[in-house]
Amino acid sequence: MLRLIAFLALLWGGGFALFLATMPGPAPTVGAPTDAIVVLTGSSGRITRGLALLQDHAAKRMLISGVAPQVRPGELAHEYDVSAQLFTCCIDLGHEAVDTRSNADETADWVREHGYRSVRLVTSDWHLPRARLELVNALNGDATVLGDGVPSKPRYPMLIAEYNKLLLRRVALLIGAAT
Repeated sequence: MLRLIAFLALLWGGGFALFLATMPGPAPTVGAPTDAIVVLTGSSGRITRGLALLQDHAAKRMLISGVAPQVRPGELAHEYDVSAQLFTCCIDLGHEAVDTRSNADETADWVREHGYRSVRLVTSDWHLPRARLELVNALNGDATVLGDGVPSKPRYPMLIAEYNKLLLRRVALLIGAAT
């Protein structure tokens, strides 16, 4: 029994080291346009990255998922110092999502509604593996997902918690315990 516990601890530690070593960064914009950009709200830099990508024509349209219901497009345009016209023509605000799984569901509905076949998913580097897993699962093959990680400086307790969530979600999907 002690050997099994030691083996599982070693396996977890090796996986965590791999998780840290392969934390994704920003995806290239040259030669990698997508139909759409999806930004998951949360830590800083995400919306800024999405707006920069949209202004660089990396996609046709953008969804910001998980926006508080009281937030309006004009407020975001002012806060991020971009034209309100950009929000009118090219940015949708998703007000339904409250967590990573509901971000994926909200995004999948939006992607299908617009008929998009490729999506650039923008979120924090540490959050991207699980967010991408959720979105790929929600899309069920309807579109490809390109991950675009926003560099951050998370603390180890948060990284450990995120790694554990990723492991649990993979297991749940693998055994069919999750939809």
